[in-house]
Amino acid sequence: MVKLLKTFTEDPRVKSLGPGLITGAADDDPSGIATYSQAGAQFGYSMLWTVLFTYPLMVGIQMVSARLGFITGKGLAANVKAVFPRPVLYGIVGLLLIANTINIAADIAAMGEALRLLVGGYAHVYSVCFGLLCLILQVYLPYETYVRYLKWLTLALLSYVAVILTIHIHWGMVLRELVLPRLALDHGTMTMIVAVFGTTISPYLFFWQAAQEMEDLRIINARNGGGSCLPHTTDVARRQMRRIRWDTYVGMGFSNLIAFFIILSTAATLHVAGITDIQTSAQAAEALRPLGGPAVFLLFSLGIIGTGMLAVPVLAGSAAYAVSESFDWQSGMNRKLPEAWGFYGIIGIATLGGMALTFTHLDPVRALVWSAEINGIIAVPIMAIMMLLASRADVMGDFVIRPRLRRLGWAATVVMAVTVVAMVST
Repeated sequence: MVKLLKTFTEDPRVKSLGPGLITGAADDDPSGIATYSQAGAQFGYSMLWTVLFTYPLMVGIQMVSARLGFITGKGLAANVKAVFPRPVLYGIVGLLLIANTINIAADIAAMGEALRLLVGGYAHVYSVCFGLLCLILQVYLPYETYVRYLKWLTLALLSYVAVILTIHIHWGMVLRELVLPRLALDHGTMTMIVAVFGTTISPYLFFWQAAQEMEDLRIINARNGGGSCLPHTTDVARRQMRRIRWDTYVGMGFSNLIAFFIILSTAATLHVAGITDIQTSAQAAEALRPLGGPAVFLLFSLGIIGTGMLAVPVLAGSAAYAVSESFDWQSGMNRKLPEAWGFYGIIGIATLGGMALTFTHLDPVRALVWSAEINGIIAVPIMAIMMLLASRADVMGDFVIRPRLRRLGWAATVVMAVTVVAMVST
């Protein structure tokens, strides 16, 4: 078994996975788990189509953000700053920081509650411990070590695959609902579709993947002894574009597959049992205990903790990259604390701010709604700006996105715009 695992991890295709895989896995954070659990509990198998529909759209827009980061050697905020007016940049980054902090609060609270369900004790104490641990690891671990740690944490999501193996699934009904979902286009249905789309395609993922491609480029450049942060040759760039394509396809596929399994597991248990009101991921885990047994409860709870440990650094880090680039601060997890006070300061503000919110009377469900609404609103202009940047030769040089990726990226932007309109109207 150990030999097989070593062979797998040393496969070049597996070793090439990085920013895309981490970004995709971070999308299935405790907040996302709550949304997908609610979709399965409330609508059964009828919501499974949503994660299949969003997969190509998610791949398209994340590939655009990754290419922007690698080809330009700059994060997304720095690219926006170079082309668009400052009020546009500051408005987007400010909203991103607010949304990410609220999302961190919801995720940390869910992690604390999940551990309380497993071992007893006080959820607030556990939440503080989780928050501080995430903060310390981000500040003091070297970037390459930290990325390896994040890649291993993506395995926590496999707990939701294991859940499916422990319960009975009516696969014939699953297939029928995938092809012809039985949905009434009413207020509740539209709200859930909006929630799933908004959870799956989130702005913090754009900023994070672009920033991590920039970080990886810095490492490649440092190893080659160069002073520039751009690809040295066309061959290097094209090889990296193939790596980005593979990484993004796998990462987003992993993300949507896990979302599919979460909806499937809660549909097969909670919905069948008539439990349709699930507001948090911890509540979903607790409701599963009498229905699926101790194994299902344990796997679901551990998945919440593992994905939270992965997602909180991504949420705080994406905000830090965006703010630092907006004000020309030194940024990057490969830098020491004295070299990048502002960057690590934003990580601290977002993480500690999220921890503080867990001690207020802020309704966790309302926090998720606010976060989703802000993310949905700012996603559309960010996606449109990304598409414009990636289509400009003065930004991308010889690597402007091709027509197929351009169509896919704009399709994702239009779908999110329609989603926001539906959210506002309902």
